Amino acid sequence: MDIIYKRRSIRKFTSQPVSKEMIESFIKAGMNAPSAGNEQPWQFVVIDDRNIFNEIMKVHPHTEMLRTAAVAILVCGDLTLETHKGYWVQDCSAATENILLEIASQGLGAVWCGVHPREQRVDGIRKLLSLPSHIIPFSLIPVGYPDEQKPPKNIFSRDRIHYNGW
Repeated sequence: MDIIYKRRSIRKFTSQPVSKEMIESFIKAGMNAPSAGNEQPWQFVVIDDRNIFNEIMKVHPHTEMLRTAAVAILVCGDLTLETHKGYWVQDCSAATENILLEIASQGLGAVWCGVHPREQRVDGIRKLLSLPSHIIPFSLIPVGYPDEQKPPKNIFSRDRIHYNGW
């Protein structure tokens, strides 16, 4: 539970680069997420080009943290890998959360920026990165060494738990 409490949305980063090995370990965590029927309908795009970051900030209004991020991981749904119609969204959500947890476990920071289902964001990022039509950009994860500290989070509310019905 410690890593779950430790994982926070970090939006300010130092200038320290993130190694290729670390990036691959984050994506490996994403690829090991559960998926419907084990279909694994995901693809990942690693972005570290400042010009691309600047263009993303123009099409996605909540990505200002890209100004200081070392790298970003775009989690995408691949409709050609989908065998259980519509579950790619849940599958990519699980992959995104696994990536965030692995990033936190290595002492780095990140934040989940939603892309899908906002059509303007999906179309803008798809066009910017020349994604094929069967690839849907789902979430963008800016990553870096944290330049802000947040206390662990431990939210629990018994009144949100129901047994055997409402």
